[in-house]
Amino acid sequence: MSRGRAGRSTPAGRSADRYRPIGDYALIGDCHTAALVSSDGSIDWCCLPRFDSGSCFGRLLDRERGGHCSVAPTARGYRSSRRYLDGTMVLETTFRSGGGEARLIDCFTMRKGGAEDPHRQILRVVEGTRGEMELEAVIRPRFDYAEVRPWIRKHGERFFSAIGGNDGLLIVTDADIQPGRDHDLQFRVSVREGQRVRLSLHFVRPERLDPAPPTPDGPEELDGRLEETIRWWRRWSSRAKLEGPYGAAAARSAMVLKSLIHAPTGAMVAAPTTSLPEVIGGQANWDYRFSWIRDSSFAVRSLAQLGCEAEADGFRRFVERSAAGHAEDLQIAYGVGGERRIGESELDDLPGYRGSRPVRIGNAAATQRQLDVYGHLLELSWRWHERGHSPDDDYWRFLVDLVEAAARDWCRPDRGIWETRGRPQHFVLSKAMCWVALDRGIRLSRECARRAPMGRWTKTRDEIRRALESQGYDRRRGVFVRAFGGRAMDASLLLLPTVGFVDYGDPRMVRTTDAVSDGLSRDGLLMRFRPPAGGPSEGVFLPASFWLAECLARQGRWDEAREVFDRAVSAGNDLGLFSEELDPAAGEMLGNFPQGLTHLSHIAAAAALSGSHPPE
Repeated sequence: MSRGRAGRSTPAGRSADRYRPIGDYALIGDCHTAALVSSDGSIDWCCLPRFDSGSCFGRLLDRERGGHCSVAPTARGYRSSRRYLDGTMVLETTFRSGGGEARLIDCFTMRKGGAEDPHRQILRVVEGTRGEMELEAVIRPRFDYAEVRPWIRKHGERFFSAIGGNDGLLIVTDADIQPGRDHDLQFRVSVREGQRVRLSLHFVRPERLDPAPPTPDGPEELDGRLEETIRWWRRWSSRAKLEGPYGAAAARSAMVLKSLIHAPTGAMVAAPTTSLPEVIGGQANWDYRFSWIRDSSFAVRSLAQLGCEAEADGFRRFVERSAAGHAEDLQIAYGVGGERRIGESELDDLPGYRGSRPVRIGNAAATQRQLDVYGHLLELSWRWHERGHSPDDDYWRFLVDLVEAAARDWCRPDRGIWETRGRPQHFVLSKAMCWVALDRGIRLSRECARRAPMGRWTKTRDEIRRALESQGYDRRRGVFVRAFGGRAMDASLLLLPTVGFVDYGDPRMVRTTDAVSDGLSRDGLLMRFRPPAGGPSEGVFLPASFWLAECLARQGRWDEAREVFDRAVSAGNDLGLFSEELDPAAGEMLGNFPQGLTHLSHIAAAAALSGSHPPE
């Protein structure tokens, strides 16, 4: 295996009663679900078999009872460093202590055809690289968000199962594994240079264990699956290309986005976690394990810039299928299988990350009115038409219904891009996206020779623009504002040129860019908006800093753009993973992790700085 960029060395072996910083985690996934692995080799979050399933390892939200799977040296004072193998999402953690050194390789195993028939297998391989090192493993599943302690059963030499409710794991290793005292399994093993010990965690439904479990994978088969997984990722990542100094980092973000895709449907989750707080100890803890139309639209744009056409088309088709029907039935977010019912509930028994409660599953924002979805769907269809694929008769009827909805609803208040749970407002970006819906509908009608009420649509489109340029524009300062009739600024205004409402170089947009930067900057990064007086002070919003870098680059302000971009990149962890927010004072990541919107915004900004323009 070739080696990638080494991560920075970090002390390990910390006290077990402390929560790890959010940025301490790495991501592994199989395009069906994902897991977070700490720098000391503990899987502290994993939901199987889908992103939105109940957790089987949930120490991220309950340090004591949540469950985990750890592999770490027994010696105190060891050090660890980590990296992804080149061109892959295969994680390598290197442990060093005294004269001994070993590496831990972690992945979800991948294979061709895995979209419909995945292995659903976490593979952990310990390999001695120098001297001798003793390591200890603890496998402590806790199914259904720590509600269920499993029934541990032995099926053969070094072959166990853990089952509870509708969940099960087949656990296979070449070490001398034994049941522990707390519904878990444990083993210790010493490895010398060149020796390997494998640990496989294979998701199964409990009924598959009767009358006998499946035949366990042997060492050679597990080694083969590791190599196949490395090849799979390198084949995929070889397609994600961006020239220039930012290409490698953009490719890493593309691999993160690929990991967040639910392969059977093409849906992309906003993040693989739930309830990681925007404010430590606060209540802004949301479930992001669902697919938002807005994020999918942005992802199409970013991945297309890297040449990942298949994934871009997968997102488009998922959104079209899930939203198909009538515009009044449209939701802003769906389950990864296209499910509409993703209602929100609270898990009262979980203390949450560092005491941040409540822990939520489901997301009530899915039923909000957010008018920008009309524009995103029409923009998706327009971009796909530009690539030579025009809507058929059935889908054109749906698009007409969407344009009519935008024409009808644009003057209504909504919850906006930030999904506010207070009073609806007349947000400028929401109105601009209704303008996009009308504009793209008109363009598609003309270019595809489709019948549409062009006169009425054109009149409404122009009416929306006049309203935005009067009520959504502060003439005294010469800038667009967050909401009609207000003066406050909002980072979402940086997206106005991205969707084509105004040119990047328009003097109004240049002034707006400066006003957003000046008014919302905090330690070189941007907040979403200024919090209300007396309200909780959340962290800076990392996607917004990348939006600012892209605006500055498209305006030809290269030095400013690079400065903002480099500051935003520095907010990632040693593996190039980004959260949603950052507490600049503490230097700690906040919010669900890793955050798809941050990574796709990183790609767009990198492309702008590399001189690559979004497809027209």
